[in-house]
Amino acid sequence: MDVSEIVQPGIRIFGVLMMEPVTVITDLLITAVCFYAFWRVHKEAPKNAITLFMKGFFITMGIATVCGAFIGHGFLYYLGEKWKLIGWYTSMISVALIERAAISHARKLISPKLGKFFLVLNVIELITLMVLTTVTLHFKFVEYHSAYGFLVVVLSFHLYTYLKTKDEGSKYMLYNTVVLLIAVFIFNKPVILDVFFNHRDLAHLFMALAVYLIMLGTLKLNTYPDTASKEKAEAILNP
Repeated sequence: MDVSEIVQPGIRIFGVLMMEPVTVITDLLITAVCFYAFWRVHKEAPKNAITLFMKGFFITMGIATVCGAFIGHGFLYYLGEKWKLIGWYTSMISVALIERAAISHARKLISPKLGKFFLVLNVIELITLMVLTTVTLHFKFVEYHSAYGFLVVVLSFHLYTYLKTKDEGSKYMLYNTVVLLIAVFIFNKPVILDVFFNHRDLAHLFMALAVYLIMLGTLKLNTYPDTASKEKAEAILNP
């Protein structure tokens, strides 16, 4: 079954037709979690480059899901397909920022050349897929970018960091990956509980949880579960 053909019935609000109303609401839930996470990280996290990248991730992902709610779903019938690019571009930038944060967090544990290579690749990959998305107007390139960003870069760098140092923040980033995999599975399968609550809505709930876990991970970066792990991490990071 082609999940792209599943369409949630619209409703009229004060005479204005809004398509996929529950999908709009669940998108806005992700936005709310993103903006809450931005506020928490801005208030509680140390001021450094990684925090700056993560704040950028939360704010751009929040903007992307607002665009997805109203442009990609609610009023797409009125605006047209090209307007989707606003939300798509913003979400791609947000994924690139969390990639940079993961690479930067692991840079003391890897060779400088390898770290620089992945930071440059991060920019090249983003630009390339944005151009392909523009030319084709196909969402698959946004999905490829997200899959590469989360399942290759974020997962591998935080897994490496966690195995080396037992960093609590990296552990929460790994939890996030599991939740995102569940969301991807649901999003691409016809897991439909009701005509007004389809696979997109359920996937959005898991995505909101994933953003919350990313927030917790960001706030816990460079913390360790016990004294022994902390001493080991300090010995690795400060030889």
